Amino acid sequence: MVVIRVEGADDPRISDYRALTDLELRTRWEPPNGLFIAEGELVIRRALRAGYRLRSILVDEKRIDQFADLPDDAVVYAGTPPVLEAITGFHVHRGVLGSFHRRELVSLEELVAPARRLVVLEGLNTHTNLGALFRSAAALGIDAIVLSPNCADPLYRRAVRVSMGEVFAIPYAKAETWPEALKVVRDAGFRLLALTPGADSVELQALSAADRERPALMLGAEGPGLTRAALAASDVRVAIPMQNGVDSLNVATAAAIAFWELSR
Repeated sequence: MVVIRVEGADDPRISDYRALTDLELRTRWEPPNGLFIAEGELVIRRALRAGYRLRSILVDEKRIDQFADLPDDAVVYAGTPPVLEAITGFHVHRGVLGSFHRRELVSLEELVAPARRLVVLEGLNTHTNLGALFRSAAALGIDAIVLSPNCADPLYRRAVRVSMGEVFAIPYAKAETWPEALKVVRDAGFRLLALTPGADSVELQALSAADRERPALMLGAEGPGLTRAALAASDVRVAIPMQNGVDSLNVATAAAIAFWELSR
């Protein structure tokens, strides 16, 4: 690896890592420039194993030896913790960040064709929920995830971190039109299961064998849930039975429960 010492935040070579706490700025900067940031050694190594190409690493100079196995041409910027904090805007308590090249996403049609269990997300714009959901999906047998155009970016730093790098394990596609994309999913042979509370919803454990054969579980944003258009496009409305007067769960929690039920 090539180790380059960084002495200050104004070094032009470390522009990938500047102002990482500015969500609006990073959202405008990262996808158009084809990069994403991974935080922590575990997540960085999972990105590498998943085949993502490394742009560079920014590391606490005391931790350089942890990456001695990187290829000879890997670029490693090293600095003191105060320098790293000045660059990124926060204390890098995991001691290392990696910048990676994004990959071109597959089309919706390519994504759904080989899948057996699908998740369809509408308007899920909280990165922590999205990251937690991807982690549960990887653990509980989901094959792929469809994102509506207004969903958050799965490769945003916080989503990647919360998922513990499992965003790299689940293929996904972003729909270009909505709710028209739901017809593409149905035409591929899926049953659209809308997870929503309500008197007309079927309890998850009571789903028929036909509904379980090739399910596409639809989940909406925290609070508003699925839109009327999405609900109207669904084949079945399903709900998680709850007690003690509780009528809803955090979307990532609800998703994990539903994934487990559909995997049985």
